[in-house]
Amino acid sequence: MPSGESRGKARQLSPLDHLISAAQTALTTIASTPVGTGRTDPARDLKADVLNDAQKRESAGLMRVNHVGEVCAQALYEGQALTARDGRVRDALIQAAAEEQDHLIWCENRLKDLGGRKSLLNPLWYFGAFGMGALAGWAGDRWSLGFLKETEHQVEAHLESHLDRLPQEDLRSRAVVKQMKEDEHKHAETAKKAGATELPWPVPALMRRVSRVMTGTARWV
Repeated sequence: MPSGESRGKARQLSPLDHLISAAQTALTTIASTPVGTGRTDPARDLKADVLNDAQKRESAGLMRVNHVGEVCAQALYEGQALTARDGRVRDALIQAAAEEQDHLIWCENRLKDLGGRKSLLNPLWYFGAFGMGALAGWAGDRWSLGFLKETEHQVEAHLESHLDRLPQEDLRSRAVVKQMKEDEHKHAETAKKAGATELPWPVPALMRRVSRVMTGTARWV
């Protein structure tokens, strides 16, 4: 899997190179663990949690949902970058994707610590999100950025709800979710400054409905 720095050179690649890179990212996201930017896992230096079985199950279920969200984020950004017209927009998407890889790694680490597992439907989530991202990019860069901004706003709200639901004793999961939430806010602001178009209201409403189906399923499967 290319590093964030090497992926930052994507605008120099041919369309075939982009397709090959997208396929590689799909395989790495679904079947392996990406490289990320190398940022320190927010949970790494925190004191080990003392959780009972019920708390572990609750945290594992929520972190599995968050992991699925990061799988979808990789797919969305890959689809959008593949169909982006402006190299600067593509670079912004690639940088956001690299930071989202950090989230993917942190969620996977936390799932392992909690004795949980990744969603069995990750391939389905990935390719569905990839199609949505490619469609958003095909509609035009400003619409694609608008889709990115709205996605990040909804994810930020979703992570805030998880901070309310995670056991207070689970300091490690809470630290990961808090950092993810801050990053999502930054990505939304970046998209806004880059010229994101406000989406018509039916689109965010449909996105929230799809998200509820996904999170409700990923919680258990």
